[in-house]
Amino acid sequence: MALTPVSEALERVLNLCPIMRAETVPLAEAVGRVLATPVAATRNQPSFRASAMDGYAIRAEDLKPDARLKLIGESPAGGQFSGGVHAGEAVRIFTGGAVPEGADRVVIQENVSREGKTVILNDAPGDALNLRPVGADFKVGDTLSAPRRLTAADIALLAAMNIPEVPVARRPVIAVIPTGDELVMPGENPGPTQIITSNNYALKAQLEAQGAVVRLLPIARDNRPALRAAFKLAAGADMVVTLGGASVGDYDLIGPMAEELGISLNFYKIAMRPGKPLIAGHISSVPMFGLPGNPVSSMVCTHVFLRPAVDKMLGLEAGALPEQVFELTEDLPANGPRAHYMRSRVEGGHCTPAGRQDSALISVMAQSNALLIRDPHAEAAKVGDPVRCILY
Repeated sequence: MALTPVSEALERVLNLCPIMRAETVPLAEAVGRVLATPVAATRNQPSFRASAMDGYAIRAEDLKPDARLKLIGESPAGGQFSGGVHAGEAVRIFTGGAVPEGADRVVIQENVSREGKTVILNDAPGDALNLRPVGADFKVGDTLSAPRRLTAADIALLAAMNIPEVPVARRPVIAVIPTGDELVMPGENPGPTQIITSNNYALKAQLEAQGAVVRLLPIARDNRPALRAAFKLAAGADMVVTLGGASVGDYDLIGPMAEELGISLNFYKIAMRPGKPLIAGHISSVPMFGLPGNPVSSMVCTHVFLRPAVDKMLGLEAGALPEQVFELTEDLPANGPRAHYMRSRVEGGHCTPAGRQDSALISVMAQSNALLIRDPHAEAAKVGDPVRCILY
């Protein structure tokens, strides 16, 4: 069976994933969520001419060095001077205060002096307006575009627009099923030939950081009844991900049980390392992916395929994760027929591949911060050559 190239596999993965419907959430709970539809401002900001500085509101004709003006009142933030400003008059005003009728500029307080009810401009009062016109920030009907992952600044803007609730994409629920007799949960005592499951926790961290909700299901043992029970527990999820059981060993049951479980396979095995034994398809119209059991392989597959899949489900523009170019710090031999995602450390514009690339070495993945991408059949690389990396 021919191995599916990474780019084709990613395209197929994205095609398998539906876009989530929208739901409405309170603004206070919307940060990090994906805005589903554009939202329009319901008011002008500011809705009145507002002072940008503490100072005195005057008429332009009175802006003269050493001018003496009569103080007739004040306009604090949240309050308003009820009258108008005429020639020879000034109103004490504070930042955010409403500029009175007749005034068309604010002289900052550092450029004036006071003698009781008389305001005296200094010999260089400046000609800045120091006021914000109606709608200077945004106007009624101005929109915040969608889709977008909402930041703190977006939340502030929506609040100022007087939007108390926002339409966001529902977070996809992803059921993660670890498989294997060799696995036990953290906190348990493994037998002499068992290991502690870790990649299910890694996937939860990776996918929830991307915007999904992850349900960690119990370990499915290497027998058909256990696997059937695990898939029943996954009912209702928007995506199902299995860990292990996707290779060709006698105890790797996902492929042989695909028809019985109702799995429609789209492709199997990727031209990449680590991560070759990856299954993709549907189970009861829900996207289903079988990731390798080796923890590094599953984490790399999640970066390459499942993080973009979550973006697609959230309605964002989805594709391969962004790549950056760095300078290689050591020679690399020519690559083989599969794309190689090498754990590496990027610092100061340089990329250093890890000395050990075994797909079971979690410590190397934790000490690295990037995947150096080597294309199939890439020629040998030398120190100083540019290399492409995905930072994680």
